[in-house]
Amino acid sequence: LVERDNLAVALSVAGYFIGLTMALGGVLAGESVSLKQDVIDITRYGILAIALLNLSYWINDWCILMRSKIGQEMVRDRNCGVGLISGANHVAMGLILYGLLSGEGGGFLTVAVFWVLGQLALILAAKLYDFLAPYDVQDALARDNAAVGAAYAGMLMGIGNVIRFAVQGNFSGWLPSLTSFGLVVMFGLLALPVLRWVTDRLILPGRRLTDELVRQDRPNIGAGVLEGTVYVCMSYLIGWCIQ
Repeated sequence: LVERDNLAVALSVAGYFIGLTMALGGVLAGESVSLKQDVIDITRYGILAIALLNLSYWINDWCILMRSKIGQEMVRDRNCGVGLISGANHVAMGLILYGLLSGEGGGFLTVAVFWVLGQLALILAAKLYDFLAPYDVQDALARDNAAVGAAYAGMLMGIGNVIRFAVQGNFSGWLPSLTSFGLVVMFGLLALPVLRWVTDRLILPGRRLTDELVRQDRPNIGAGVLEGTVYVCMSYLIGWCIQ
């Protein structure tokens, strides 16, 4: 960060700080019982949040960035696209943890179960994005394409935010909670191709995202940021409609 002025690493670390803040905010947003109990809760759930955020880093490395090793890409190649995705994964998991920790009821088991389900949903969204994109996403990322990384990062944060809405609130039992989670995540995944089409046809009229992202000498990072922003914005609209 200091000697090499590595922006890719800075983006990943910044996402980690935001994700950790979101996770701790879930504990602080809950009902206060007493000062002693609040200190105990933020300590134990804070440690849990740190562990899960770091674990999600390795899962991201194995399952989402299949052709790129996060550490090598960010440190050796200064790949800002991979740095954005790494940071976005932290933010997405922080949002999910915020939803899990802000309600009443449940405990470590419910947090662990829905964290696993949330991580699986992120992986599924990533696979679906790879499949739907009219270009080789993983190859573009391996080629240090920050524009594709920005769009991918926005998708991860958008799905993470939708999952936050799905798990936020008091735990009312396994069946209703799992049913609600499944329906909301399914809706969010089905919305992915629709949102990309909207961005492609309505927000960028006369242009094509694919051309801007991968079919020119210098990938248009602005177009990638715009696509990613649409995913994040729509995740809030979806979540508010659900609420």
